[in-house]
Amino acid sequence: MKNKSILHLDLDTFFVSVERLKHSELENKPLLVGGMGDRGVVAACSYETRKFGVHSGMSMKVARQLCPQATVIKGNASTYTKHSHEVTEIIKSQVPSFEKASVDEFYADLSGMDKFFGINQFARELRQTIIRESGLPISFGLSQNKVVSKIATGEGKPNAEIVIPQGTEKVFLAPLSVNKIPMVGNKTFQKLLNLGVREIRTLQEMPVEMLESVLGKTGRTIWKRANGLDNSPIIPYHERKSISTERTFGRDTTDMVRLHATLVAMSESLAFQLRRGNKLTSVVSVKIRYSDYQTHSKQVKISYTSADHILIPKVEMLFKQLYSRRLLIRLIGVKFSGLVGGNYQINLFDDSEEMLNLYNSIDKIRERFGEHSVMRAVTLGTKTIGRMANPFNGEPPIVLAHRKQ
Repeated sequence: MKNKSILHLDLDTFFVSVERLKHSELENKPLLVGGMGDRGVVAACSYETRKFGVHSGMSMKVARQLCPQATVIKGNASTYTKHSHEVTEIIKSQVPSFEKASVDEFYADLSGMDKFFGINQFARELRQTIIRESGLPISFGLSQNKVVSKIATGEGKPNAEIVIPQGTEKVFLAPLSVNKIPMVGNKTFQKLLNLGVREIRTLQEMPVEMLESVLGKTGRTIWKRANGLDNSPIIPYHERKSISTERTFGRDTTDMVRLHATLVAMSESLAFQLRRGNKLTSVVSVKIRYSDYQTHSKQVKISYTSADHILIPKVEMLFKQLYSRRLLIRLIGVKFSGLVGGNYQINLFDDSEEMLNLYNSIDKIRERFGEHSVMRAVTLGTKTIGRMANPFNGEPPIVLAHRKQ
């Protein structure tokens, strides 16, 4: 099998670094970015706060108690989105094919580039170009696969340039904690601890069948990663990636209640698909086709998100701006585009801990009982929802009240 060279790039404490770029007086001082109230959540924290036990996703109230001297900033999602785009453009200009794993994380396949110049040197020059042109600190890990490169970056940050030569992957991974392996979450970590497994070297020495008996199919994947084996491909970044849905009415309508309910139902469904696929969107579009078949659409750029309570008001706003002809409507559609990989953390500085927990709970119910097991009250009665099979065997779905933000 041909040797590969996979580069992993990760912006160091991205939100914090952007704030320091704007406010140089914050350099080397403890800094928290997130919700300002006691019920808010830490979206990002500087390295100076971490020695006090602060971490992202923590309650802001607890973080302030642990590090009372820290400066707290609410943060601005649109600013972070802008800087993410800038770094993306720099990488795009230097690398033929790359993957944007999240707003601050990238992979690039540099295999074969050593025919023209040294891969290690290219990676270092790319990092320096990003730092020089964006003003943001960034680290990289370089190895023969994505998993080892990502772990290497994490071990070296901040300001890391870590190269793991081929054949040394197992030696590099062996002393590290098992929770350094991507896909080993808290529950899996606890199971491994209960087995007496703390370091990756123990996993390397275990028969793969033993791990499978405890963790199922994921056990084999974790065992492979512990041994530095990973064949996951680079997923090329395409700015035009999108998900969308449309509804053609059986009879053309101007029933605003019905139209609004359908738009909300479609937006809610697409937002759930984003979260289930670990994606974020940065562009919202609405389409209207009138009874005379004339079609109009309107879109707006937003900060990366996958949250219903942010996306639905944008869809409502676009529809109100778009619907001006007062003619019968034949079709309406909603599209989310500009997708990148990433989880819900981008919204942490806007939301409370309760809001994040609510989304997690709702999505777990939908994963178990079906997408339409939880719905907003405003969407009840729409044909889009009504014709779906009820996963509760006769039990009614859980209904959420819809409140405009």
